[in-house]
Amino acid sequence: MNELFFITCLAIGLVSGFLGGLLGIGGGIVIVPMLIMLFDGLGLFSIEHSTAVAVATSLTCIIFTSVSAAYAQVKADRVEWPIVRKWATPIVLGALLAGYVAPQLPMPVFRSFIGVFLGFVSIVMLTNWKPDPHRQFPGFVPAGGIGVGAGLVSGIAGIGGGNVMVPTMIFFNIPVHRATATSSCLGVPLATAGALGYILFAQDFVPRPDYMLGYVHLPSFLAVVSGVVVAAPLGVRTAHRIQPQPLRRLFGVLLILAALGMVYSAFS
Repeated sequence: MNELFFITCLAIGLVSGFLGGLLGIGGGIVIVPMLIMLFDGLGLFSIEHSTAVAVATSLTCIIFTSVSAAYAQVKADRVEWPIVRKWATPIVLGALLAGYVAPQLPMPVFRSFIGVFLGFVSIVMLTNWKPDPHRQFPGFVPAGGIGVGAGLVSGIAGIGGGNVMVPTMIFFNIPVHRATATSSCLGVPLATAGALGYILFAQDFVPRPDYMLGYVHLPSFLAVVSGVVVAAPLGVRTAHRIQPQPLRRLFGVLLILAALGMVYSAFS
């Protein structure tokens, strides 16, 4: 590894932080595919390990970058606490399970899953879907099942869960600003449990790269998280000055390209 590697990871953090603040998306949507491309391009990890390392490193970044957003949302009293009580434990269990399940998946399946997920998010970004106005958030048992699924999907995709939880809550007619706030609150334990799973259940690398904590690549983590912390507030300030909808659509198109690239890399 050299200075160019750290600069590239810092740039990934700057891009993901700015877009996250500007468009209200989770940084993992940017971090995971870009780290996979970087690791593959440099041959830093074997093809069997690079996806898990990118996902684990992304989740670890999200722990540190989402705390301030969660604190702000709690302080502003926008969080739907009944949903937090229904979802907190199932989401943590699902995310922790992801750290065990994801590395066991064949590489084409793992990458294809991420590609399909990116495609789903791109559809959300490109459309203005509205839910049935009579639909209500379910009770503890069905909500728990949904929560485990949300944690598992988020942990496999390497995101803080906003791109899963927010559309799900909107589906049940939770106002978007309260859905976003609740997702921010739940994102910290989700990312923490997901990262912990990738640390506890990590398989042995042969040969083992330097500066690894389970599947978390510490140099990448430090560079990316530094960029996110710097750029996210700038993205938030910019969002107040411009119309974000055209950018959301442009980003949706870029996500489609990233999704296709992820699926292609799974089978090439």
